[in-house]
Amino acid sequence: MGFLPLLRIRMSIALLRATALELAILAGHLLLYPSGIAPERHAPGRRTPEPAPDAASGDAASVLPAQGPPGPPAVLLHGFIDNRSVFVLLRRTLTRPGGRHVESLNYSPLTCDIRAAAELLGRHVEEICVRTGHQRVDIVGHSLGGLIARYYVQRLGGDRRVRTLVTLGTPHSGTGVAPLASAHPIVRQMRPGSAVIEELRQPAPGCRTRFVSFWSDLDQLMVPLETARLEHPDLIVRNVRVSGIGHLALPVHPTVATSIREELESSGAETESSGAASVA
Repeated sequence: MGFLPLLRIRMSIALLRATALELAILAGHLLLYPSGIAPERHAPGRRTPEPAPDAASGDAASVLPAQGPPGPPAVLLHGFIDNRSVFVLLRRTLTRPGGRHVESLNYSPLTCDIRAAAELLGRHVEEICVRTGHQRVDIVGHSLGGLIARYYVQRLGGDRRVRTLVTLGTPHSGTGVAPLASAHPIVRQMRPGSAVIEELRQPAPGCRTRFVSFWSDLDQLMVPLETARLEHPDLIVRNVRVSGIGHLALPVHPTVATSIREELESSGAETESSGAASVA
């Protein structure tokens, strides 16, 4: 048997395994889904004293000082037609080391505009900063959630508040999957060439947020697969390739969760915009 036929067989087996895992995750998530419909109750966050912003200087570094352990709050934002229950396992991983404050936000399944959802996210972030005493947050967004968070950071000045944005299977360049789903306005905004996608292509000089984009080589909702990679000349980006799992597995897979935690813990280090990595 030649190399190419053998490679195709291995890829088919990997795809079957990933699909089986996706179905198992979907079944489990459907059981958990009702528990995440109601908004999360906000317990008082851990307040960490920080130097007051030097408004007179206008210096970005003085407005957003570096955080010490356990780091700024982490905000988790779900994908399309989903809710905060998808992050049950991830939030445990992020909370364990050092007691980081973690919150999962819901946005309405009736949301029809990424821009409006991004504005709402901005208001949530401001409230979290006031409540916890932090001036910055980290955000982890799955699929559409990552695109909403990116719009907030890149187009609404959210880089002032967001230290690191981690995206999981987010269609940064738009996805061409399931054309029939385009009846929903927000799905149309996730299409290649939409007004929102084109806005995100525009220059973003001086953006202070660090981006980490996890993309899977078996993500069947990203068409093409590379659309989940974030490529922008003005952004500080690290693209992380994940092998052997699909779209639904990204926010629940233990290896990915550990990698997300490590990325947030290392966010003080500068990363070149061309940086890339992989997760087996």
